[in-house]
Amino acid sequence: MPRRRHAPRLWLRKAQYDRHGKFTHCAVWIIKDGQYRESTRCGEDDRAGAERALMAYIGRKHLDEAQSGTRPPAGIPVADVVALYGRDVAPKHARPHETASRLEQLLRFFGGDTLGDINGDRCREYARQRGSTAAARRELEDLRAAINHHRREGLCSAIVEVVLPEKGESRDRWLARSEAARLIWSAWRYREIQRGQPTGRGSRQHVARFLVAALYTARRKQALLSAALKPIAGRPWVDIDSGVFYGRPGANRTKKRQPVIRIPRRLLAHIRSRWRFLRQFTPTTIPTTCAASTRDIPRTGTGSGTETPQPNENKRYRT
Repeated sequence: MPRRRHAPRLWLRKAQYDRHGKFTHCAVWIIKDGQYRESTRCGEDDRAGAERALMAYIGRKHLDEAQSGTRPPAGIPVADVVALYGRDVAPKHARPHETASRLEQLLRFFGGDTLGDINGDRCREYARQRGSTAAARRELEDLRAAINHHRREGLCSAIVEVVLPEKGESRDRWLARSEAARLIWSAWRYREIQRGQPTGRGSRQHVARFLVAALYTARRKQALLSAALKPIAGRPWVDIDSGVFYGRPGANRTKKRQPVIRIPRRLLAHIRSRWRFLRQFTPTTIPTTCAASTRDIPRTGTGSGTETPQPNENKRYRT
């Protein structure tokens, strides 16, 4: 009988010396898989690192074997499908770490299933145990995308459908102008308390400035926090001469578009006359303090523009 092949394992290659006794190579952990050898680049004292390298090697090997040909759904583990998606597609997302977190959540439930087990009852059971319909729907959308990617690669012989929970109702609660004004004033007037006594330091005035800018422009948090006052590759910026807020040139585009919009007149006046001259200002960052008052709340509301600068049109503010 032929000898049974051993599973991939670690082997410590001892330090090496030449024929003159001169030291040439440190001791290192090696992955042995039959006749194949691969260095872990981990020294003798780094056993934990070597074990992590071995786990990564086994994962790569298993994924390569899982792509060896077309199989029926009953013979394809969901873990293989998710691993392929995580390797090929997830790194190209705008926030790959969030995608990886959702894939881990899927594997906690579907990790022991095959594609043949995926049906409406199984998807509804996942939504029930997840607790949040919105989170379950988003994660099942990732599962559907992973299954579709696996099939497009020619690795599955049948179409597998993922049943999604119904979409939740859209928000119907909006900030009134008076509510937004109170929010800004609260942040602007706040004074830091030290040893139980209020001081003269306004430590939340940057929040007031952020709220004013957000309500005027309807930009998302990251777009505002990364905005600059001059063109910088991969970042949105404000042209204070022409009064235009540009999106992210050259950055990865997502479904959360950042169109070019015209900056409202009152906000532009703040940027030109106050914010750009503050001590915290640097040429690459919008400063972090502003004066805010009820007149800073845009009377015409917030909205989004198109690819050409457009005035804001919405009259209410969504919470």
